[in-house]
Amino acid sequence: MLGEGVIRATAAEIRRDVGAARTRDPAAAGVGWLEILLTWPGVQALLAHRVAHALHGANVPLLPRLIALVSRAITGIEIHPAADIGAGLFIDHGMGVVIGETAAIGADVTIYQGVTLGGTGFACGKRHPTVQDNVTIGSGAKLLGPIVVGHGSKIGANTVVIHDVPANSTVVGNPGHPVRVEGRRPEGPDADWVHLPDPIADAIKGLARRLELLEQAQRDGGEVPGQAGLSNGAAGHVSRLGGPADVDRAIGPNPAGG
Repeated sequence: MLGEGVIRATAAEIRRDVGAARTRDPAAAGVGWLEILLTWPGVQALLAHRVAHALHGANVPLLPRLIALVSRAITGIEIHPAADIGAGLFIDHGMGVVIGETAAIGADVTIYQGVTLGGTGFACGKRHPTVQDNVTIGSGAKLLGPIVVGHGSKIGANTVVIHDVPANSTVVGNPGHPVRVEGRRPEGPDADWVHLPDPIADAIKGLARRLELLEQAQRDGGEVPGQAGLSNGAAGHVSRLGGPADVDRAIGPNPAGG
C-alpha cells in the first residue's frame, strides 16, 4: 500500500505544480495558493492525477479510474492514471487536454488547451508520446504515437506531430516540420505563436509566384525564367506552350456549356 515516502513525494509534486501555475500564468500574479488549488482546473486535474497515479502504482483496483473520471467531468482534462507525469507541469485552461496511458511527461512542461498526447491504431505496449523536460505545447496540438519530443522544444498551435522532435527545436504544420524564425528558435513559453512560419504555405506561395512569372513571360513573348538551363528539347516544349486560351482549345469545348 501507500508508504510515507510516496505521500511525501506526491505532496512535493503538488507544491511544485502550484508554483508552476503561479510562475507561468500571468493571471495567477498575486493569487494565493489556496485560490489556485480551488479555481485552476489544470492544477486540480494534476492534483487528482497525482493521487490516482499513486493508487494505480499501489495496485489499488477501480479507485484510480474513478478519480480520473470525476476529474475529467469537473475540469475537462482527461489523464489516464498510468500516465507518468513529472513535477512542474502547467496545464493552462486545459479544456480538451487528453493524456494517454503510456504517455510520459518530463519536468517543467507547459501544455495549453486542446492538446492530445494520443496513440495510433490498436497496438499494445508503448503507444503514446514521451515529452522531455521544458517543452511547450501550443493549443490544439496533436502528438500521436510513441514519439519523443526533445528537451526544450516548442510545438506550435494545431500542429500534428507524428515523428520524433529534436531537442531545442520549434515545430509547426501538419505534419509537423521544424522551423526557425528569423534564423533563430523562438524562446520561452510566451513565444509569438501567431506568427510562427508555415513551411507548407511558404512552398505554395513560391510555386504560385513561379507560375505568375511563367505566365507573364509567355504573354510578353520573352524567355521563360529558368529556361536557359533546360535542354533544347525541353526548352522547345516550353516555348510552344501558349496562354490559357491555347490550353482551353487543346482540351476541347468549354465544359461550362453553351
